[in-house]
Amino acid sequence: MATVIKNINIKNKKAKFEYELLDKYIAGIVLTGTEIKSIRNGKASISESFCEFNDKGELFVINMYIEEYMHGSHYNHRPRGERKLLLNKRELKKLEKEVKNTGLTIVPLRLFINDKGFAKLEIFLAKGKKLYDKRETIKDRDNKKNLDRIKKSFN
Repeated sequence: MATVIKNINIKNKKAKFEYELLDKYIAGIVLTGTEIKSIRNGKASISESFCEFNDKGELFVINMYIEEYMHGSHYNHRPRGERKLLLNKRELKKLEKEVKNTGLTIVPLRLFINDKGFAKLEIFLAKGKKLYDKRETIKDRDNKKNLDRIKKSFN
């Protein structure tokens, strides 16, 4: 019996507005059985989540919401638990150094399932935007929208 994996692509739309995205990394996530089943059903959210290092130098995603699996018994997971992220040692050391020295944050942008069926998290090293940067982003978006509208009326 062939299993059909539907395309799961859960995004953090607020991240591009709130942060200036610098470096991109693809990280694996340590999940339990009921967590991956909920993600495959599309019952997850990363809109309020962020990443943090613990004392041992391991990277965790905090505040990621994965809804409880509806067919899970007493073995069901906690919806907002911290989940360990898997990266190479070299990448972890580089990220930890950047976070400690320059005050940057690590923000998850996209949660997806790859070709092999593993859940992956696309994380970015990011710098928080100031209020005037956000206003600039809104102005650019509105200008682009108006330009597209004008182009469409000419065609």
